[in-house]
Formats: sequence, C-alpha cells, structure tokens
Amino acid sequence: MEFDYDLLVIGAGSGGVRAARMSASMGAKVAVVESRYLGGTCVNVGCVPKKLFVYASEYQEHFEDSAGYGYTVDSKPQFNWATLRDNKTAEIERLNGVYQRMLENAGVEIIDGHAEFESEHSVKVGDEIFSAKNILIATGSWPFKPAIPGSEHVLTSNEFFYMENFPKHAIVIGGGYIAVEFAGILNGLGCDTHIVYRGEPVLRGFDEQVRNFVSEELSNAGINLHYHTTIEKVEKLENGQFEATFNDGTTTVTDALICALGRKPLVEPLKIEKAGLSVGHGGEIVVNDQYQTSKAHIFAVGDVIGKVQLTPVALAEGMHVAHQLFSDKAPRKVNYDLIPTAVFCQPNLGTVGISEEEAAKQFDRVAVFDSAFKPMKNTLSGNPQRMLMKLLVDTETDKVIGCHMAGHDAGEIIQGIGVALQAGATKNDFDSTIGIHPTAAEEFVTMREPSRFVGKKVNN
Repeated sequence: MEFDYDLLVIGAGSGGVRAARMSASMGAKVAVVESRYLGGTCVNVGCVPKKLFVYASEYQEHFEDSAGYGYTVDSKPQFNWATLRDNKTAEIERLNGVYQRMLENAGVEIIDGHAEFESEHSVKVGDEIFSAKNILIATGSWPFKPAIPGSEHVLTSNEFFYMENFPKHAIVIGGGYIAVEFAGILNGLGCDTHIVYRGEPVLRGFDEQVRNFVSEELSNAGINLHYHTTIEKVEKLENGQFEATFNDGTTTVTDALICALGRKPLVEPLKIEKAGLSVGHGGEIVVNDQYQTSKAHIFAVGDVIGKVQLTPVALAEGMHVAHQLFSDKAPRKVNYDLIPTAVFCQPNLGTVGISEEEAAKQFDRVAVFDSAFKPMKNTLSGNPQRMLMKLLVDTETDKVIGCHMAGHDAGEIIQGIGVALQAGATKNDFDSTIGIHPTAAEEFVTMREPSRFVGKKVNN
C-alpha cells in the first residue's frame, strides 16, 4: 500500500517535534499536524512563560535584600504587568519561529489544522485526508477544571499567562506544583495570594519533610494557605470581581481565581475509536514499552500517555520512537526511576530519587541525612528564608537513593546530582568529593552524621 508519509505526527509539542525531526534526519518522509502553536504546552503555556514569570516575581525580594548590602533605593520599584506579559509573549513568538525553522530545515512538512482519525492509517485535517505508514500521537494534555457553578469565571494555566489586568487579590485552587508556582509568582509580584487546597500540606507525592518545609516557607513569604477547603461556586459581581463560596459556606471576594488541579491527556478530539484505539482508566492512551498502542503502527508519547508529564521525558520518548522506526541502532530505553525534577516555587524545590516514605517501604534500613539552615546570602540582608537539604542512603549498599533540596537554585544544583545518582553514586562518593566553599551546594558533601534511620527492619 502506498502512503503519503512514513510517519505522521499529531501534535507539535516537545515529543512530537523531536520524533519528527529525528525521523526526517534518518531519511523518513514526515509531516506534523498542529492546530494551535508550535512548541506545545511547554513553550506556550507551560515551562517557558512560567519560568520567565518566576524570574520576574523574584526581583522584589532581591530589591529588598539589597539594602543589607549597602544599596539605597530612593523610591519603591514599580511593577508593570503589561510589560512583563507582552515581553513574555514576544519571546514565545520568537520560539514558535525557532520551532518552525527547525522542522522545515529538517525536511518535515507542517500541516496547520486539527487532526482526527479517519482510519488506522489515515487522519483528516479540514477537508483533506492524509495517510501514513506510521502515526504518532503527541497531543499532550489540557488543564482540568471542576464542573462547579460559575466555572466559566475560573482561569486555567492557559489564560493565566495572558491576563489583561494583574489582580490585587487572587485565589489559586490546588496544592500541586503548578499551584505553588503560580502562587509564588502572584505573591512575588505584589498580589494578596491565597491557596485553596483540599488536602494538607501542599505538594502531595513529594517527600513529607520537604512538603512541610516548603509549606512553612510559603506561609512565611505571605501566601495564605487554606487547607481542607474547596470552592463550590463562583459568581461574577457587577464591579467585575468574583465571589467564591467555600465548602463550609463562607464566601470571599477576589479579582481572579486560577485553577491548578492538574492536567488530563488531550485525546477526545482525535476520534481515536475510528482507528480502533481506546483509552485507559485515566483517559490516557495506553502504550507498551515501545510506545506502541493496540495498533502496532500507531505510537503515542508525552503527556497523552499519562506517565510522567515532563518535557525532557517527552523528548526522550519521541527520540525512542524515531530510532525504533528508522534507525539501525537500538533505541535507548527511557529510565523513569531517576528523573530529576524541579518545582519553581519560592523557595525552589529540587528532587531526584525516592522520598523518605518510599524508601522506608522499599529498603530494610535507610540513613537519613538532612540539614536546614539560613544561606550565607541571607545573613546581611535579614531575609528569613531558609534552605533544606536531604540525602537518603541505603545502608546495605551505601548508595544514595534520594536527594531533595528546597532553596534558591535547587533545580540548578539537583541537575548535577541527578547525574551522580544515575551513575550509582554512594554516600562515600559524596563524602570523598571536595566541596565548593562558600556555597549552599557544598552541604551535600559535608553531611556526615545521619539524623535518623528508617526502613522495613527499623520500623518493624
């Protein structure tokens, strides 16, 4: 059978673009279908604008800290939301162009429009039908918003980056990494910020000690944390503000509500049933270890498969598919066990490996090394923010199985430690490494005595 393409990729996000470029470089005829924006969530309404906004939100703290270092600010710095928003948008548009050129230079055809399956080997875009020997689904995910009365007045991360006016008072719904990042941005830029979370503390799924530490630091920074709380209804008032009704019946008036309750795989618009595919319990496309769906020639990577919603993971998965289909070399298996992760809240959180709670369940005896302290930078400024560093060591093998940090530049520091753990570093390797003085990072190679032991033998 003759096909229009060797590979047709649906979705021009991180995983899709990487798979398309790599496949084309290996000689395949490739097309990418995209209906919104090149670069996907990360570039347009995710990692990139979020990090730019985080940078902006940290300047007020820097201005205040500078006084202890001899600087005199004659007038209070003034923040202009429109300048930040529009400069961010210009940068994203530049990146959209970069992605377009990368695809075109690789020989990938870009098809602008919405794709839906016509059969297991063809998709419809507008009035045209395109066939492909292989198809890759890389449509990513979409923000989840609860079905409550007035939900149309609640923003998601898609709209957050394009707000017309900056709120004086805002409510962030959720306690995950997106919620705490948005709360830190709002708070740092001068907004009276409230987190409404049904659990306690924030950042469920992370190490408990780290969760409690970050929660306390968020509160100390002025973010109002409302635990065991949900929003049941939202009404728009005549003055343009919103009245939110909580689960206990109380109400509050706010300028903006931002929902950060997670993201769901973006599958429904594809009409995958026409290709004979179905979804899993969480709405994700189910794949095997080779990212094949129930149809061996249809693949899926990235957020849409519901594994790990991180850009570098999608890139690795997309590269795996390209090598599997068009390279003589065996594709490198994606390792999901030691993925370094950063949460750009304030303080930043960086982690690689497992949490103390997971370690206690999996290992017989684990040594916990931790240190909380005020970093040197905050001594002259009077800034009360502290840092936390933590190592988990399997006492049987001396291997470091988890590393966690909360504090400035945690992501930058944890990246290097992620390489060490990937290489199988032991506590002795850490102890034998000379620290860089004076830095906060040297704390990871100077913690000598464990604060406690946990594990199956210890706990029992």
